[in-house]
Amino acid sequence: MAANDTTREINPWFIAIAVMSSTFMEVLDTTVVNVSLPHIAGNLSASTDEATWTLTSYLVANAIILPMTGWLAGRFGRKRLLIASVSGFTIASFLCGLAPSLPLLIVFRIIQGACGGGLQPLSQAILLEAFPPEKRGQAMAFWALGIVVAPMLGPVAGGWLTDNYSWRWVFYINVPIGILAVILTQMFVFDPPYLRRERTGIDYYGIGLLVLGIGSLQIMLDKGQEEDWFGSHFIVTLAVLAAIGLIGLIIRELKAKHPVIDLSVFKYRSFAIGTFLMTIVGFVLYGSTVLLPLLMQELLGYTATHAGVTNLPRGLASFMFMPFVGYLTGKVDARKLLGVGFIGSALAMFM
Repeated sequence: MAANDTTREINPWFIAIAVMSSTFMEVLDTTVVNVSLPHIAGNLSASTDEATWTLTSYLVANAIILPMTGWLAGRFGRKRLLIASVSGFTIASFLCGLAPSLPLLIVFRIIQGACGGGLQPLSQAILLEAFPPEKRGQAMAFWALGIVVAPMLGPVAGGWLTDNYSWRWVFYINVPIGILAVILTQMFVFDPPYLRRERTGIDYYGIGLLVLGIGSLQIMLDKGQEEDWFGSHFIVTLAVLAAIGLIGLIIRELKAKHPVIDLSVFKYRSFAIGTFLMTIVGFVLYGSTVLLPLLMQELLGYTATHAGVTNLPRGLASFMFMPFVGYLTGKVDARKLLGVGFIGSALAMFM
């Protein structure tokens, strides 16, 4: 039976549950570690600054793979790539929990980040393929519950597990979720025929420039405060490497016959504006989620559990209003919804 015929016979909400479970796991892990950093540092005989490499390594690998997802999906297929990514993420999570030293933990976090980098864009692409246009707003709102709620629940779960069991359990909790996500994906997700195993050349130069540019930029932004920004030769070197890598990447990808990142999509105004807005959301959402738990524990003396609970009200509010917003997307101009959302977020952050 053709894959597209099979897809039509499956309730698309089963597909939504399958892809949301994998996305929820990845986003949860992005934030669940934050409140455990002081405990990880103490248990592995490292400073808190050294322990932050567990965050940096994950984010660098994640940021490198993220823009390559479309190319990888075209080469290997969405379903195959999604199952491989979730499986690799789950195994790496288990190994993180077993890590006897900080260097090994960082290595496993790099693997985790690389496997998790493509989960969000893959999930979005699969959802858009599964639902008719009139229901895509509701589907994306359902999927977004995992994106918005997971960063709020992550610190709570991480704090409670760390205080009552061990920091290692913040990684072990991914294992059952990952196994469930693989089973659901295997059962309900199918590739459209036109995406199966596209045989194109590999843009090695583009991949190299991507790793250099994104990797250097991520480390520079993450370690800039600790290293006194441009007063440090290390940060200056990273800034130069990031500029060379990103400028070279743009030039290369615009000329490459088979680019690893198709930059031509930015000529579409709606896509370019949407990407810019999501970048702003990322700064606000993930920036505060990472910084607040450290502030609570290091400066205000909160326990890991209490530091995590401070993020819970935002997650609960998102959980309650997200279905309502999904309903409104088909009835209200999206620009008005975005405007209200951004203004409300700005006021909340200011207060």
